[in-house]
Amino acid sequence: MGFFNPRNRTMSQSQFFSVTRRAAFLASLTVAMAGCASTPAPVNLADSVANTPTLSTFNGLVTKAGMADTLKTGGPYTVFAPTNDAFKAVPAATMDDLNQHPDKLKALVAYHVMPGKLMAADVKNSDAKTLNGANAALSKAGEFVTIENAAVVTADLGATNGVVHSIDTVLMPPKK
Repeated sequence: MGFFNPRNRTMSQSQFFSVTRRAAFLASLTVAMAGCASTPAPVNLADSVANTPTLSTFNGLVTKAGMADTLKTGGPYTVFAPTNDAFKAVPAATMDDLNQHPDKLKALVAYHVMPGKLMAADVKNSDAKTLNGANAALSKAGEFVTIENAAVVTADLGATNGVVHSIDTVLMPPKK
């Protein structure tokens, strides 16, 4: 007699428990493997910027300006984060001035942050208020998004409290 008797469609109790144990084992193995292949847990804006190697210069300035906590716990915000290459185009004298004047540095970082979560697909041609109080011009043509004279090079880096778009130019806030 085999595992299953087709004549009376029965199986022994030990066979039933064997099948049940195998099914439970396969189910738990499937769940365990799915956990290994899952995406990383979502992070806040500050950690999203910190975890992106091409934004390390901006990350350092966010920390130095004292805005890391704002980007960790506040929001939702949209961050237009200049890439490391964008900072290479900023004159050394300007960077030195920012490093010597914390208020200017904070104004610069805040000019790259807007209240609300704005995905690239939702950008409209308009002015939007930044965290430093100044307006910045947003525009979109097809899939091409800009803020002031900076182009978005990587859009929609997700975060639990907003979104990050990396840009190719450092935005200088207007003089007050």
